[in-house]
Amino acid sequence: MVKTIGAAAAELGVEAHVLRHWEQVGVLTVRRDGNGYRVYDENALEQARTVLKLRRVGLSLPEVAAAMAPTKSAAQAVVRAKIAALESEVGRTQQAIVFLQHTVECRHRYLDDCPDCAMFVREP
Repeated sequence: MVKTIGAAAAELGVEAHVLRHWEQVGVLTVRRDGNGYRVYDENALEQARTVLKLRRVGLSLPEVAAAMAPTKSAAQAVVRAKIAALESEVGRTQQAIVFLQHTVECRHRYLDDCPDCAMFVREP
């Protein structure tokens, strides 16, 4: 069953202009009917779902294009780089939680009176 751009967008939970943009930048391929209207068949919808998932996990559109490249090694390189960036972000978030948890439990009235807080502040 084929869908119009509006129906496809509604199913995916995005605006129609998003699907047009994805097609324009080359991460989505959509065939046209005899009148030139976009026709979203199951292949186009699956491709759009893949783009959407990659966007939701943090890839930019250029990264999405590379991750969907026909050569597996090119795709893996982009995904590995994103994994490294996310792991780094997780590390920074964990450090922030430790620091904030300490400030909640700190017995000092002012954070700059606490040697442990001062240690956290000096960390990069």
